[in-house]
Amino acid sequence: MNPLVLWFHKLGSPPYFYRFAGRLVPWFWAAALILGAIGLYGGLVLAPKDYQQGDAYRIIFIHVPSAWMSLFIYAFMAVNGFIALVWRIKLSETLAMAAAPVGAAFTFVCLATGAIWGKPMWGTWWTWDARLTSELVLLFLYLGVIGLYHAIEDRRQAARAAAFLALIGIVNLPIVHFSVKWWNTLHQGSTVKLFGPSLIDSRMLWPLLVMAIATKFVFAASLLSRARVDLLELESGKEWARAEADAAEGRA
Repeated sequence: MNPLVLWFHKLGSPPYFYRFAGRLVPWFWAAALILGAIGLYGGLVLAPKDYQQGDAYRIIFIHVPSAWMSLFIYAFMAVNGFIALVWRIKLSETLAMAAAPVGAAFTFVCLATGAIWGKPMWGTWWTWDARLTSELVLLFLYLGVIGLYHAIEDRRQAARAAAFLALIGIVNLPIVHFSVKWWNTLHQGSTVKLFGPSLIDSRMLWPLLVMAIATKFVFAASLLSRARVDLLELESGKEWARAEADAAEGRA
């Protein structure tokens, strides 16, 4: 068997994943802290003032990466939910459900920082703008997935039901992304371009991209930490889980 295929096969084993994730989590948190500190220093100290918004624009270094992560995590959750529904892979069920609270947190941060930014720019904390409304719907979808998962006693049945809801809600992602193009909205269009030159000063762009990478590491560390706990609970009756729980108690 191909070594890479064999590794992915092993990664699907709960005990192997638990130990592998445990080795990665500290490194991911360290990378998140270092990159976050660099990105925030670049954005809050080194980047110049905006010629229209002054220093008020600096909230983008939290707001924009959080907005990107709210969409990225939902897509991650839906993909793992699809795998869980089709192939009944336990690890995908766990990852999908572990991602939901992290995604909800990023979505809440996105909405909260957007409101703080909107007050001086638009003169109001909230308006039923297409981008804001679709992002709020995204938060409700996350909360719906979390609520449905905890409403069913059988954990695996609950994960599959919540995964189905996540797949239905994926239709909201293109609405969030393209809302500023499809409707006349207050929310500004995209200034960071994957293809072609970005419409933002390079001194502002690099801290924003560093913060975007930092949030990826925050997500990865949070996801793996939550998944390890969920796997221990799900596999609590098995010998490997009891051994890991005993070892953790011994270290404490």
